[in-house]
Amino acid sequence: MSDILEKIIAVKHEEIAAAQRKIPLTAIRADAESRILTRDFAGALRNKIAKGQAAVIAEVKKASPSKGLLRQEFFPSDIAQSYAEGDGKTSAACLSVLTDKQFFQGSIDYLKQARASVDLPVLRKDFMVAPYHIYESRAMGADAVLLIVAALDDGLMAEMEAIATSLDMAVLIEVHDQAELDRALRHLKSPLLGINNRNLRTFETSLNTTLSLKKNIPADRLLITESGIGTQQDVQTMRDAGVHAFLVGETFMRAPEPGLALADLFGPVDQA
Repeated sequence: MSDILEKIIAVKHEEIAAAQRKIPLTAIRADAESRILTRDFAGALRNKIAKGQAAVIAEVKKASPSKGLLRQEFFPSDIAQSYAEGDGKTSAACLSVLTDKQFFQGSIDYLKQARASVDLPVLRKDFMVAPYHIYESRAMGADAVLLIVAALDDGLMAEMEAIATSLDMAVLIEVHDQAELDRALRHLKSPLLGINNRNLRTFETSLNTTLSLKKNIPADRLLITESGIGTQQDVQTMRDAGVHAFLVGETFMRAPEPGLALADLFGPVDQA
Protein backbone atom coordinates (compact mmCIF):
# COMPACT_ATOMS: atom_id res chain seq x y z
CA MET A 1 0.00 0.00 0.00
CA SER A 2 1.35 3.45 -0.89
CA ASP A 3 2.07 6.12 1.70
CA ILE A 4 -0.63 8.44 0.36
CA LEU A 5 -3.21 5.64 0.38
CA GLU A 6 -2.30 4.74 3.97
CA LYS A 7 -2.72 8.40 4.95
CA ILE A 8 -6.08 8.67 3.22
CA ILE A 9 -7.37 5.47 4.83
CA ALA A 10 -6.34 6.69 8.29
CA VAL A 11 -8.27 9.91 7.70
CA LYS A 12 -11.29 7.94 6.49
CA HIS A 13 -11.44 5.95 9.71
CA GLU A 14 -11.37 9.22 11.66
CA GLU A 15 -14.16 10.60 9.50
CA ILE A 16 -16.28 7.49 10.01
CA ALA A 17 -15.90 7.74 13.77
CA ALA A 18 -16.97 11.40 13.67
CA ALA A 19 -19.90 10.64 11.37
CA GLN A 20 -21.19 7.88 13.64
CA ARG A 21 -21.19 10.24 16.59
CA LYS A 22 -23.62 12.43 14.64
CA ILE A 23 -25.65 9.70 12.94
CA PRO A 24 -25.30 6.18 14.40
CA LEU A 25 -24.92 3.18 12.11
CA THR A 26 -28.46 1.98 12.89
CA ALA A 27 -29.89 5.33 11.80
CA ILE A 28 -27.88 5.64 8.59
CA ARG A 29 -28.73 2.04 7.72
CA ALA A 30 -32.44 2.68 8.21
CA ASP A 31 -32.20 5.77 6.01
CA ALA A 32 -30.37 3.84 3.29
CA GLU A 33 -32.82 0.95 3.37
CA SER A 34 -35.75 3.36 3.01
CA ARG A 35 -34.42 4.63 -0.32
CA ILE A 36 -35.83 3.15 -3.51
CA LEU A 37 -35.40 3.45 -7.27
CA THR A 38 -31.69 3.45 -7.89
CA ARG A 39 -30.64 4.20 -11.46
CA ASP A 40 -29.16 1.30 -13.43
CA PHE A 41 -25.44 2.08 -13.51
CA ALA A 42 -24.25 -1.10 -15.23
CA GLY A 43 -27.18 -0.98 -17.63
CA ALA A 44 -26.33 2.55 -18.70
CA LEU A 45 -22.80 1.46 -19.59
CA ARG A 46 -23.93 -1.62 -21.48
CA ASN A 47 -26.55 0.37 -23.41
CA LYS A 48 -23.89 2.72 -24.78
CA ILE A 49 -21.67 -0.18 -25.79
CA ALA A 50 -24.60 -1.95 -27.46
CA LYS A 51 -25.02 1.14 -29.65
CA GLY A 52 -21.38 0.98 -30.70
CA GLN A 53 -20.41 3.96 -28.55
CA ALA A 54 -17.84 4.39 -25.82
CA ALA A 55 -19.40 4.03 -22.35
CA VAL A 56 -17.99 6.97 -20.41
CA ILE A 57 -18.19 7.48 -16.67
CA ALA A 58 -17.52 11.22 -16.57
CA GLU A 59 -16.03 12.57 -13.38
CA VAL A 60 -17.05 15.61 -11.38
CA LYS A 61 -13.77 16.36 -9.67
CA LYS A 62 -12.50 19.65 -8.27
CA ALA A 63 -8.94 18.70 -7.30
CA SER A 64 -6.51 15.85 -6.69
CA PRO A 65 -3.51 15.33 -4.39
CA SER A 66 -1.13 14.97 -7.34
CA LYS A 67 -2.48 17.71 -9.65
CA GLY A 68 -3.93 20.21 -7.17
CA LEU A 69 -6.91 22.37 -8.13
CA LEU A 70 -8.36 21.29 -11.48
CA ARG A 71 -11.24 23.72 -11.86
CA GLN A 72 -11.60 27.12 -10.21
CA GLU A 73 -15.26 27.73 -11.10
CA PHE A 74 -16.81 24.49 -9.91
CA PHE A 75 -20.57 24.03 -10.21
CA PRO A 76 -21.48 20.32 -10.06
CA SER A 77 -24.98 20.71 -11.49
CA ASP A 78 -23.69 22.60 -14.54
CA ILE A 79 -20.89 20.09 -15.08
CA ALA A 80 -23.34 17.18 -14.82
CA GLN A 81 -25.69 18.77 -17.35
CA SER A 82 -22.80 19.41 -19.72
CA TYR A 83 -21.79 15.73 -19.53
CA ALA A 84 -25.37 14.56 -20.05
CA GLU A 85 -25.77 16.73 -23.17
CA GLY A 86 -22.33 16.33 -24.73
CA ASP A 87 -22.54 17.58 -28.30
CA GLY A 88 -25.96 16.08 -28.86
CA LYS A 89 -24.50 12.87 -30.28
CA THR A 90 -21.79 11.77 -27.86
CA SER A 91 -22.39 12.09 -24.12
CA ALA A 92 -21.68 10.44 -20.79
CA ALA A 93 -23.27 7.14 -19.75
CA CYS A 94 -22.82 7.77 -16.03
CA LEU A 95 -21.30 10.25 -13.60
CA SER A 96 -18.62 9.81 -10.95
CA VAL A 97 -18.58 12.42 -8.19
CA LEU A 98 -15.68 12.84 -5.76
CA THR A 99 -16.96 13.29 -2.22
CA ASP A 100 -13.63 13.21 -0.35
CA LYS A 101 -13.09 16.62 1.25
CA GLN A 102 -9.55 16.64 2.60
CA PHE A 103 -7.64 15.29 -0.39
CA PHE A 104 -9.89 16.03 -3.39
CA GLN A 105 -11.87 19.07 -2.18
CA GLY A 106 -15.04 17.07 -2.75
CA SER A 107 -18.35 17.11 -0.95
CA ILE A 108 -21.45 15.01 -0.38
CA ASP A 109 -23.42 18.05 -1.54
CA TYR A 110 -21.62 17.90 -4.89
CA LEU A 111 -23.05 14.43 -5.47
CA LYS A 112 -26.54 15.52 -4.50
CA GLN A 113 -26.37 18.58 -6.76
CA ALA A 114 -25.02 16.63 -9.73
CA ARG A 115 -27.56 13.81 -9.43
CA ALA A 116 -30.51 16.18 -9.02
CA SER A 117 -29.68 17.98 -12.25
CA VAL A 118 -29.63 14.96 -14.62
CA ASP A 119 -31.08 11.49 -15.11
CA LEU A 120 -27.71 9.72 -15.31
CA PRO A 121 -26.72 7.09 -12.73
CA VAL A 122 -24.14 8.43 -10.27
CA LEU A 123 -21.13 6.73 -8.67
CA ARG A 124 -19.91 7.99 -5.32
CA LYS A 125 -16.14 8.03 -5.70
CA ASP A 126 -14.42 8.00 -2.33
CA PHE A 127 -12.22 5.75 -0.24
CA MET A 128 -14.67 3.30 1.31
CA VAL A 129 -13.27 1.61 4.40
CA ALA A 130 -16.31 0.47 6.40
CA PRO A 131 -19.92 -0.71 5.95
CA TYR A 132 -21.03 2.70 7.23
CA HIS A 133 -19.69 4.22 4.00
CA ILE A 134 -21.99 2.03 1.90
CA TYR A 135 -25.12 2.93 3.84
CA GLU A 136 -24.09 6.58 3.84
CA SER A 137 -23.64 6.46 0.06
CA ARG A 138 -27.15 5.16 -0.53
CA ALA A 139 -28.61 7.63 1.95
CA MET A 140 -27.10 10.54 0.00
CA GLY A 141 -28.55 9.18 -3.24
CA ALA A 142 -25.64 7.38 -4.90
CA ASP A 143 -26.52 4.65 -7.38
CA ALA A 144 -23.09 3.01 -7.24
CA VAL A 145 -20.00 2.90 -5.05
CA LEU A 146 -16.30 2.35 -5.64
CA LEU A 147 -14.39 -0.37 -3.80
CA ILE A 148 -10.61 -0.04 -4.07
CA VAL A 149 -9.07 -3.47 -3.57
CA ALA A 150 -5.76 -1.98 -2.41
CA ALA A 151 -7.56 -0.30 0.51
CA LEU A 152 -9.50 -3.31 1.85
CA ASP A 153 -8.93 -6.82 3.11
CA ASP A 154 -10.77 -9.69 1.47
CA GLY A 155 -13.47 -10.19 4.08
CA LEU A 156 -14.31 -6.52 4.46
CA MET A 157 -14.58 -5.80 0.76
CA ALA A 158 -16.84 -8.83 0.27
CA GLU A 159 -19.05 -7.65 3.15
CA MET A 160 -19.26 -4.13 1.72
CA GLU A 161 -20.10 -5.45 -1.75
CA ALA A 162 -22.89 -7.57 -0.28
CA ILE A 163 -24.35 -4.56 1.53
CA ALA A 164 -24.27 -2.47 -1.62
CA THR A 165 -25.97 -5.24 -3.58
CA SER A 166 -28.66 -5.54 -0.93
CA LEU A 167 -29.34 -1.82 -1.38
CA ASP A 168 -29.65 -2.27 -5.17
CA MET A 169 -26.44 -0.34 -5.79
CA ALA A 170 -23.82 -1.16 -8.40
CA VAL A 171 -20.23 -1.74 -7.29
CA LEU A 172 -17.23 -0.66 -9.31
CA ILE A 173 -14.22 -2.71 -8.20
CA GLU A 174 -10.88 -1.00 -8.76
CA VAL A 175 -7.57 -2.84 -9.19
CA HIS A 176 -4.05 -1.73 -10.10
CA ASP A 177 -2.20 -4.98 -10.78
CA GLN A 178 -2.50 -8.74 -11.20
CA ALA A 179 -2.41 -9.51 -7.48
CA GLU A 180 -5.35 -7.18 -6.82
CA LEU A 181 -7.20 -8.57 -9.84
CA ASP A 182 -6.78 -12.10 -8.49
CA ARG A 183 -8.22 -11.04 -5.13
CA ALA A 184 -11.16 -9.28 -6.79
CA LEU A 185 -12.04 -12.27 -8.96
CA ARG A 186 -11.71 -14.64 -6.02
CA HIS A 187 -13.83 -12.73 -3.50
CA LEU A 188 -16.16 -10.34 -5.36
CA LYS A 189 -19.10 -10.84 -7.69
CA SER A 190 -19.72 -7.44 -9.25
CA PRO A 191 -19.60 -7.40 -13.06
CA LEU A 192 -17.96 -3.95 -13.08
CA LEU A 193 -14.20 -4.22 -12.92
CA GLY A 194 -12.08 -1.07 -13.22
CA ILE A 195 -8.37 -1.18 -14.01
CA ASN A 196 -6.61 1.95 -12.83
CA ASN A 197 -3.62 2.75 -15.02
CA ARG A 198 -2.06 5.03 -12.40
CA ASN A 199 0.71 3.66 -10.22
CA LEU A 200 -0.18 4.20 -6.57
CA ARG A 201 3.39 5.03 -5.61
CA THR A 202 4.74 7.06 -8.51
CA PHE A 203 1.43 8.47 -9.84
CA GLU A 204 2.69 7.68 -13.35
CA THR A 205 0.14 6.25 -15.77
CA SER A 206 0.48 3.56 -18.41
CA LEU A 207 -2.29 2.21 -20.60
CA ASN A 208 -0.33 -1.03 -20.72
CA THR A 209 -1.74 -1.78 -17.26
CA THR A 210 -5.20 -2.27 -18.74
CA LEU A 211 -3.93 -3.93 -21.89
CA SER A 212 -1.80 -6.46 -20.02
CA LEU A 213 -4.49 -7.39 -17.47
CA LYS A 214 -7.37 -7.57 -19.93
CA LYS A 215 -6.58 -11.13 -21.01
CA ASN A 216 -7.14 -12.36 -17.45
CA ILE A 217 -10.61 -10.88 -17.04
CA PRO A 218 -13.58 -13.24 -17.53
CA ALA A 219 -16.00 -12.46 -20.35
CA ASP A 220 -18.86 -11.83 -17.92
CA ARG A 221 -17.07 -8.85 -16.34
CA LEU A 222 -17.30 -5.38 -17.87
CA LEU A 223 -13.81 -3.90 -17.99
CA ILE A 224 -13.57 -0.16 -17.33
CA THR A 225 -10.22 1.53 -17.91
CA GLU A 226 -9.38 4.37 -15.53
CA SER A 227 -6.76 7.16 -15.68
CA GLY A 228 -4.42 8.10 -18.49
CA ILE A 229 -7.04 8.59 -21.22
CA GLY A 230 -6.22 11.99 -22.69
CA THR A 231 -6.18 11.75 -26.49
CA GLN A 232 -8.24 10.26 -29.30
CA GLN A 233 -5.36 7.88 -29.92
CA ASP A 234 -5.65 6.61 -26.34
CA VAL A 235 -9.33 5.93 -26.96
CA GLN A 236 -8.58 4.26 -30.29
CA THR A 237 -5.94 2.06 -28.69
CA MET A 238 -8.38 0.87 -26.05
CA ARG A 239 -11.28 0.31 -28.40
CA ASP A 240 -9.09 -1.58 -30.85
CA ALA A 241 -8.22 -3.85 -27.92
CA GLY A 242 -11.89 -4.41 -27.12
CA VAL A 243 -12.11 -1.99 -24.17
CA HIS A 244 -15.18 0.21 -24.55
CA ALA A 245 -15.83 1.57 -21.05
CA PHE A 246 -13.87 4.45 -19.56
CA LEU A 247 -13.69 6.55 -16.39
CA VAL A 248 -12.25 9.99 -17.17
CA GLY A 249 -12.09 13.15 -15.11
CA GLU A 250 -9.05 15.42 -15.13
CA THR A 251 -9.02 15.83 -18.92
CA PHE A 252 -12.58 17.20 -18.85
CA MET A 253 -12.27 19.27 -15.70
CA ARG A 254 -9.71 21.55 -17.32
CA ALA A 255 -11.94 22.24 -20.34
CA PRO A 256 -14.29 25.27 -20.52
CA GLU A 257 -17.20 22.97 -21.44
CA PRO A 258 -16.66 19.44 -20.05
CA GLY A 259 -19.37 17.81 -22.15
CA LEU A 260 -17.94 19.12 -25.41
CA ALA A 261 -14.48 17.95 -24.34
CA LEU A 262 -15.99 14.51 -23.75
CA ALA A 263 -17.58 14.52 -27.19
CA ASP A 264 -14.30 15.58 -28.82
CA LEU A 265 -12.44 12.76 -27.11
CA PHE A 266 -15.02 9.99 -27.52
CA GLY A 267 -16.70 10.83 -30.81
CA PRO A 268 -16.96 8.10 -33.48
CA VAL A 269 -13.73 6.21 -34.06
CA ASP A 270 -12.85 3.40 -36.43
CA GLN A 271 -12.89 0.03 -34.71
CA ALA A 272 -10.78 -2.95 -35.67
